[in-house]
Amino acid sequence: MKQGQRIAKLVLELIMIAFGVLFFLPLYLTFVNAFKRYDEILISTASLPERFSLDNFITVWQQLQFPLVFANSLVITVISVLGALLLSSAAAYQLVRKPGKLSNVIFLMILAAMVIPFQTMMIPLVSVAKDFGLNNSLLGIIVMYLGFGTPLALFLYHGFIKGVPVELEEAATIDGCTPAGVFFRILLPLLKPITSTVAILHTLWIWNDFLLPYIMLSSKAKQTIPLASYIYFGEYANEWSLGLAALTMAIIPILVFFLFMQKYIIQGVMTGAVKG
Repeated sequence: MKQGQRIAKLVLELIMIAFGVLFFLPLYLTFVNAFKRYDEILISTASLPERFSLDNFITVWQQLQFPLVFANSLVITVISVLGALLLSSAAAYQLVRKPGKLSNVIFLMILAAMVIPFQTMMIPLVSVAKDFGLNNSLLGIIVMYLGFGTPLALFLYHGFIKGVPVELEEAATIDGCTPAGVFFRILLPLLKPITSTVAILHTLWIWNDFLLPYIMLSSKAKQTIPLASYIYFGEYANEWSLGLAALTMAIIPILVFFLFMQKYIIQGVMTGAVKG
């Protein structure tokens, strides 16, 4: 290897290390400060705590009624993600396998929802939800997440299904498989790579979302973790020790989920490389 190539490789490695530190720093600050007292955070934010105490976590567990808000977040996320996966994959399958002007129009109309800023729909959304009795309910916010999440999921499924050979479905039909059987038994297993990607993207979005629950859920008994944690960040005072402990407790489940799903992402990338 030439001297110039070694220098270029070294510079590139240093840049990657710098980016790694940059992305890891917020997670580090959140975690270490979650174990500190409020005055200790103000004195030394970046240092390790003098004593790793669970007092902040115990206080958050009690004040936020953490099992309740965790259950709310879990129910909303799981049902919304599963619903978006099923609806978008089935819709994309029909649009791809039944091409035509009508399918193209429907596809473009669904994709058009992706370019509309959410902030422009906030006020009408609350009004419509109130008219249908969906405000301040888990069902209402799940329906909205389905509506907002389906366009992107459908777009990703639409492109992936185009690469699935139609001959597999024709062979299954000849063997006596029903249309529903073709979709659930033949197509869905082949969609595992893109399904994993969509599931991760939607889970991260819905689990961490604050704005939609903020405008839709007024009852304390129906709050999600991000919404409940908002009480620690006020206009005149911020309880950083408790707030960061709440954020750490919210991060752990989604981090475990991401680590579990990571192998499916790698499988998807390898599958796509083999197909290519």
